[in-house]
Amino acid sequence: MAQEYEQLLLSNQLCFPLYACGRKIVAAYTPYLKPLGLTYTQYIVFMVLWEKESVTVGQLGSTLHLDAGTLTPLLKNLEKEGYVTRERSKDDERVTIISITEKGNDLKEKCRDIPGELAKKGSPLSEKDAAQLYKLLYKFLEG
Repeated sequence: MAQEYEQLLLSNQLCFPLYACGRKIVAAYTPYLKPLGLTYTQYIVFMVLWEKESVTVGQLGSTLHLDAGTLTPLLKNLEKEGYVTRERSKDDERVTIISITEKGNDLKEKCRDIPGELAKKGSPLSEKDAAQLYKLLYKFLEG
């Protein structure tokens, strides 16, 4: 390939290994989440709600780096399944508050061992490298 097109080589792209690693991580979670009827995106929504109990759609989107177009159908589905409630803020009708239900909290127990099961499979990274990568990824997300 001519030097003027070096920037188009896949091997020169930071975005590609990030994308491929993301897909690999989601695939690693799938065998644990699928029997529960959950996608990875639903799982991370639950992680926020298990911690906070109620958040606005905006807060949820900001925390998870997801837009309303992704969250709205996902949250409607979770509401239909009885895992969350959605209600308009009394202070501002434009704001929707998402709250976890008892059924949603019951999933917490079923998901409790997932991080440990994945950790048992091991990582190609040392603890030090994993901590460094974590730090770098959040630096990238905040930038």
